Amino acid sequence: MTPACWIDGQPADALLLTDRGLHYGDGLFETLAVRQGHTRRLELHLERLLLGCERLGIPRPDESLLRGELHTAAQGQDKAVLKLMLTRGSGGRGYRPPAVPRMTRVLFRYPWPDYPAAWVEQGIELKICRTRLGLNPALAGVKHLNRLEQVMARAEWEDGAQEGLMLDTDGGVIEGTMTNLFASPAEGRLVTPDLALAGVAGVTRRHILERARGEGIDVEVRSLVLDELLRCREIFVCNSIAGVWPVQRIEARSYPVGPLSRRAAAWAAES
Repeated sequence: MTPACWIDGQPADALLLTDRGLHYGDGLFETLAVRQGHTRRLELHLERLLLGCERLGIPRPDESLLRGELHTAAQGQDKAVLKLMLTRGSGGRGYRPPAVPRMTRVLFRYPWPDYPAAWVEQGIELKICRTRLGLNPALAGVKHLNRLEQVMARAEWEDGAQEGLMLDTDGGVIEGTMTNLFASPAEGRLVTPDLALAGVAGVTRRHILERARGEGIDVEVRSLVLDELLRCREIFVCNSIAGVWPVQRIEARSYPVGPLSRRAAAWAAES
């Protein structure tokens, strides 16, 4: 199904060929869940978007304008996915940004994906990807438009696993191709990889971290290597659209759908 699309607030189906988002991935994006006409965790998404603008040196967008466009796109939708892209706009040939950029806002509305309920209830399989994430503290955590590492990783398999596990070039566990990752090394404890050098700091990841700490769960953000991950009691992945998927298999190893995965799934489902 063709998604609905707006460019700079107007219905559109074409982007200027000179847009720097197309040429260089010079921009940011957010993927937002809509439920019953309401855009979930909008404040956290906008906070991350503005942080990304600051990191990339893109002028801050008009927040009230963004909120209005997102509200309009979400109205009347029982369940939908919004993808907001913000680019530095058009420019001439070469990497140097325009002295006074004119940003482009692109907003898509997609149907809700038909993920099987079994992925939430029984868990999914993770494949360990060969493609590694580069280390770059200037871009780590930011949801910028250049996703070639994830594209290459997702091209590694067709059937079987539902998600891929990505390591960095030093061998540290970072995230899934489209999800963040949590693991429980011991009863009542959670760990999620530190994203200071690579990866995307997800909105659902942040929400789960805050809820876990608020309930007194011992949760750490730190480096995590593959051998330690594989020895953990339970593992789950998360994002704004999927919510939480417990991991029931990483290649030859099996894992139970444990109590922390169930609690995290309930937190992710909160409004």
